[in-house]
Amino acid sequence: MTIRLLPETVVNRIAAGEVIERPASVAKELVENAIDAGAMHIDVVMDDGGRTLISVADNGFGMTGDELALAVERHATSKLGDGDLFRISTLGFRGEALPSIASVSRFEITSRPRDDDGEAHALAVEGGAKGVVRPAALSRGTRVVVRDLFYATPARLKFLKQPRTEIGHALDTLKRLAMAHPEISFSLSSDGRTGFRCDTVAADLLDARLSRLAQIMGREFADNALAIDAERDGFRLTGYIGLPTFNRGNARMQYAFVDGRPVHDRLFTGAIRGAYAEFLARDRHPVVALFVTAPPELVDVNVHPAKAEVRFRDPGLVRGLIVGAIKHALVDAGHRASTTVAGAVLGAMRPMAPGFAYAAQYSGRPGRGLAEAAAEFYRPADAGDARLAGTERPAAAFPESDPDADAATAGDYPLGAARAQVHDNFIVAQTADGLVIVDQHAAHERLVHERIKASMANGGVQRQGLLIPEVVELDEADAERVAARSDELAKLGLVLERFGAGAVVVREVPAMLGTVDAAALVRDLADEFAELGTGLALIDRLEAVTATMACHGSVRAGRRLHADEMNALLREMERTPHSGQCSHGRPTYVELKLADIERLFGRR
Repeated sequence: MTIRLLPETVVNRIAAGEVIERPASVAKELVENAIDAGAMHIDVVMDDGGRTLISVADNGFGMTGDELALAVERHATSKLGDGDLFRISTLGFRGEALPSIASVSRFEITSRPRDDDGEAHALAVEGGAKGVVRPAALSRGTRVVVRDLFYATPARLKFLKQPRTEIGHALDTLKRLAMAHPEISFSLSSDGRTGFRCDTVAADLLDARLSRLAQIMGREFADNALAIDAERDGFRLTGYIGLPTFNRGNARMQYAFVDGRPVHDRLFTGAIRGAYAEFLARDRHPVVALFVTAPPELVDVNVHPAKAEVRFRDPGLVRGLIVGAIKHALVDAGHRASTTVAGAVLGAMRPMAPGFAYAAQYSGRPGRGLAEAAAEFYRPADAGDARLAGTERPAAAFPESDPDADAATAGDYPLGAARAQVHDNFIVAQTADGLVIVDQHAAHERLVHERIKASMANGGVQRQGLLIPEVVELDEADAERVAARSDELAKLGLVLERFGAGAVVVREVPAMLGTVDAAALVRDLADEFAELGTGLALIDRLEAVTATMACHGSVRAGRRLHADEMNALLREMERTPHSGQCSHGRPTYVELKLADIERLFGRR
C-alpha cells in the first residue's frame, strides 16, 4: 500500500474525534477559552441538546481581525508564549479546540478587542472550509456560534443521546467550571429557557467559593460543610467537605479541581475514600469539593486531549495532603452531626390524632386534660401503677432530680442533660434550646472506636485473658486469613492462634471491650479480611478493623442505663472527635430545636 498524506479536512476531523465527543465537549472548550480570555460573564445557549445550536458569548479580551484568522488554524494559540509544556497556567493550550469544532460543524466566530475602539470582525468556517474575515457588529468580547454539530461526520450523530441527556452533560460541565471560578457569572439556556444561572460572588475567596458551591450543590451542603485549607511543599489545598452524616449513595457529588481545572482523577477518589473510611459504610459516599493549587512545573496537564486528567510529579505528597487535611477537619468538627438528620426527623413527623384519643381514654376520666393524662402515663418507673400490674412498664425512665437544678444543668452542655431512656436504646436529653435524642449503641460504638485508636497511638491496646480460651470454628480459608494476621491483631488487643485446619483459639481480648462474644468478633473480622484482601498490612486498614471491634464492645441496644450512665455517655461524646456518627456513618444523635418542636404543635 502506498503511504500518502491525509487531506487537511480529514486530519481535522480525526483530531475532532479526540477533542469533541459530544455537545458538552464543545461547550467546555469554548467556555474554557472565555475564562482564559478574562471574561467576567459567560452565557451559553443550546438548542436540541446542542445538535442544532451551541452559542457561547463572553466579555473577555476579544481578538483583532488578524488574530481571528489564526484562531481557527490548528495548533495556533496565544497561551504558550514560550512553548513550555511544563509550565501551563491556562485551561487551554493545545490550539486544537476551535479548528476541531469548525471541521465538524457550521461555525462562526465574532470578536472585538476589549480595549480597541475599532470595529468587531467575524469569520465563518463550514465543515473545515474557512471563509474570509469580515466586519461585524459586537460591543466587545467574543461570541462563538456552532450550528449543525457533526453534520460533516454523520456517523457521530448516531451516538448522541436524547437532547435532555446531552443538556445534562453540558450542565454538569458548566457547573464544574462555575465552582472553580466564583468571580465569573455563568448562564445556560436551552430551547429558550434558562436552566442554570450563577451570578458573580463578590467576597473573599473562601467565602465566595462557599457561596458559589451553595448555589450549585445546594444550601444543605453549605450548612453541613467543613472548610479545608492546608499547604505542603508548594501545594495548597482548599475547599469544603461534608460532614460524614451528610452523604450520598454514589460519588457524583465529589468534585476535584487542579489550578482551576475540573479533573477526574483516581488519586482524589482514593484519597477521599481513605480519609472517610472510618466514618462511612462502604456503600455511602461523602460530598466534597476540593481545590488544589500547585506550581505548574509540578503538574502535567498534557495527558489527554480532553484535559480532564492530570499527573502529579509526586502523587504521594498530594494524596497525603488530601487525607491529612480532611481528617484534621473532621477532628475539629468534634461531635457535630449534619442538620439534615434533624430535618429528616421533622419531615417524618405527622400529627397523630388517634394518639390524643388514646391518652384521654387511658386517663380513665373523659374530659381530663391531655397534659395531666400524659404526666400520669410517664410516671417514674418505680412509682407503680395498678393498671400495669403483671406487665412490663413502658421504658421511659426519667431520672429523679430537682427540676430547677436540671434546668440549669441542661444549658451547661452542648448535648444537654439526660431526661429519659426510651425503648432501652434511645437517650432523650434536654438542651438549653431544644432536645437531643441519642442512639446509645451507635454513640458508644464511636467512643470505643476512638479509644482503640488512642490506645494504639500510645503503644498498644490493653488485653485481658480469657479464663477459658474460646475455640472459633471457621472455614479453612477464613481461618488461614485470620491466623496470618495474628501478630497485627495482638497489637489491637486480640490474641489468637491457629487451632487445627478450620479453627482458631482466642486467648486474650481487648480489655476496653469488656464482656465480648469472641466468636462473633472473630467471624466478623474474618469477613472484613476477606474484603480487605492481603495487599495491605492490617495496621494500614486500622479504621475498618477497629470499627468492627468497636461494634462488638459498645453498649448494646436493649440495655437499660441509669441517669448517671446516660449523662456520662453524653459528656464523653462532647469530648470525643467524630462522635456525631458511628463507625458505619450513621448519626449518633438528632438535635431538635425548641422552635421546630413548637411548629409541630402549631405554636409558631
